Amino acid sequence: MDITWFISTAESIADTVKYLQRDVIKELQEAFPSQTKEERSLPVALSDISDSAGCRFIIIIDEWDALFREAKDNIELQKEYLQLLRGLFKSSLTDKMIEAAYMTGILPIKKYGTQSALTDFQEYTMIQPQILAEYVGFTENEVRTLCREYGLDFQEAKQWYDGYSFSRVHSIYSPNSIIQAVKSGEFGDYWTETETYESLKYYIDMNLDGLQEAIVSMLSGLRFKINTRTFQNDMLNINSRDDVLTLLIHLGYLAYDSDKKEVYIPNQEVADEFKNSVEYSGWNGISEALKSSDRLLNSSFG
Repeated sequence: MDITWFISTAESIADTVKYLQRDVIKELQEAFPSQTKEERSLPVALSDISDSAGCRFIIIIDEWDALFREAKDNIELQKEYLQLLRGLFKSSLTDKMIEAAYMTGILPIKKYGTQSALTDFQEYTMIQPQILAEYVGFTENEVRTLCREYGLDFQEAKQWYDGYSFSRVHSIYSPNSIIQAVKSGEFGDYWTETETYESLKYYIDMNLDGLQEAIVSMLSGLRFKINTRTFQNDMLNINSRDDVLTLLIHLGYLAYDSDKKEVYIPNQEVADEFKNSVEYSGWNGISEALKSSDRLLNSSFG
């Protein structure tokens, strides 16, 4: 189930969950014509098939969190979606009808307060990628090989795209940016091809607990201690500077040192995005300071 596809093809984003269930149930009816009824609930349809056909399903969901990112103000839609996921993965019928499930996304699984909406998943995140750390992006050895093969300067690649570090792997490079540099033969800001500084600006303009000053300090190479546990795993319940910084870690705008519990700007490319956001937002005094001097960026990223 590709959630972004259902969002883009539904009549309206508010109809996404109903449309998703209707479309998948239709496919199930075609595949199991004698075992399905005119159900409107996907979990019930899967349960009926499991009962009559004696089979269990493997479910793969791509970009599970797309509704939380694209409809971040529609709480009712989010609740409807979470209710579907709980019906699939947190019900008395789950073990009977589900063999395995794999979900990808930017945000960790949504929490309500201290309780997770789904508790049976093993999560791998930008804060704790664990055994998947080397697959978050390209490793240093992979980048060295690519630079040698395509005639690119490795040290410049490191300045532009390195900076993500985890307990198991200490040097991870932005994968899309490396590929774009290899294709073009030039280093530059490729982040804007997948993200825009307007989305970054939305959060840092909140300026919770002196967030703007923290961003400017990080542009000069400083790091900040943060508590990532208060984050509610969505893009709406933002109540503190730590919540914003934790969200920006998951979005890839910031890197996180899990040993020291510190957050920082990872590389030149992302620093440029922060600089663009500061200039675009017109922060009082701060924007002019950045325009008049490149010292902050140069001191941090060469």
